[in-house]
Amino acid sequence: MSHQNPKLSGAKAVTVETLQEMKRAGQKIVCLTAYDASFGSILDEAGVDVVLVGDSLGNVIQGHDTTVPVTVDDMSYHTECVSRGVHRGLLVADMPFLSFATPDRAVDAAVCLMGGGGAAMVKLEGGEPVLEAVRVMSQHGVPVMGHLGLLPQSINQLGGYRMQGKSKAGAERLLRDARSLEEAGARALVLECVPADLAREITAALGIPTIGIGAGPDCDGQVLVLYDMLGITPGKKPRFVKDFMAGAGSVREAVAAFASQIRSGAWPERD
Repeated sequence: MSHQNPKLSGAKAVTVETLQEMKRAGQKIVCLTAYDASFGSILDEAGVDVVLVGDSLGNVIQGHDTTVPVTVDDMSYHTECVSRGVHRGLLVADMPFLSFATPDRAVDAAVCLMGGGGAAMVKLEGGEPVLEAVRVMSQHGVPVMGHLGLLPQSINQLGGYRMQGKSKAGAERLLRDARSLEEAGARALVLECVPADLAREITAALGIPTIGIGAGPDCDGQVLVLYDMLGITPGKKPRFVKDFMAGAGSVREAVAAFASQIRSGAWPERD
């Protein structure tokens, strides 16, 4: 079913291959999360390339302390809502906790998120343990985005939200996992809370695009949680977050400023 937006009728839709072309051309990829049709529409009109329906909705929408309680049904519902507002951007949906514990479960979840929710791509967290799920989904035509570094779904195991890959062994493991995900069929990769020099090394080593969050300025793109960049998330903010609503006259202006600063290289700043 088509949801044609007249404001974007002349805009070319972003596809997985578009992201690949942007990496090759050195064009920065702009990504933000969204959880409903209204914000999805605002992001789309601002030219955001990737609209991620993040399981961060567990924190900012549902009020949980972690993303672990989020279900596939939750993700499918919010993805379907966002899909009604997004007509140009690539719509990506997070696969929630343990929904990809086996290849069969991963395929079933992808059916819900893509067939029911309308996502064009799914994202899952982890390295070596998820490779077979990535491989099987890719073989079945599911575009997969990986996620390495800080893994919010594993926060109970990690023991806190902290930088990953700081040790030599940790950095080597992340680089190895990144290469393995690409070999398994992943088409893009989020790098969260890893040292900037490591993110730069991984980005250079891969043929697929990387999207950073708290990973320095040299990834192929950047993402933030929408509510963080609007300055409305309660509690302590991660150090890498910037409030783009400060000085903006509207949410649309804040989103436009976010996109502009990523594309120009003005943000994130180099340390």
